[in-house]
Amino acid sequence: MRPSTIVVRPAPGKKSRAIVRFGAITIPAAIGRSGRTIFKREGDGATPIAAMRLISGFRRGERNGQLITSLPIRRIRADMLWCDQPGNANYNRLVQAPFGASHEEMRRSDCLYDICLVMDWNISSRLRNRGSAIFFHLIRPGYEPTAGCVAVSLRDMRRLLPHLRKGTIVRVL
Repeated sequence: MRPSTIVVRPAPGKKSRAIVRFGAITIPAAIGRSGRTIFKREGDGATPIAAMRLISGFRRGERNGQLITSLPIRRIRADMLWCDQPGNANYNRLVQAPFGASHEEMRRSDCLYDICLVMDWNISSRLRNRGSAIFFHLIRPGYEPTAGCVAVSLRDMRRLLPHLRKGTIVRVL
């Protein structure tokens, strides 16, 4: 039976580091600069302690080419943004430029979202200020902390992708 849960455990010694396990695959990861929390709030820099389903993903095709996965993956366009303004009706949703409210660009220059998987944190049932753009994405050099996401290396993401599908659980402990 294929594993259906990615387990993200805190790594010893640094609150922004984690260990990701999926079946026989164990890899290092970065999490939020503030560590983990059960009381996730917008902008707190913490990764939510929760079980989150993978919904879909995004990729920079010109950088990563073909990806092997059954998870629905869309190619990122320059006009793709993610709304992170709690008071906006599009909060925690993909939006299109031009967009006046606070947002993140999906087509980032730092490569973090070259492969970006969307987890169902505050998406299916949205609440203001509960956190937005909680993704499973690529890591900064040196495993620098995220703003609340889970991040792994490109090599490790490519190892995981063939096993992932819509509904795979990412369980942050």
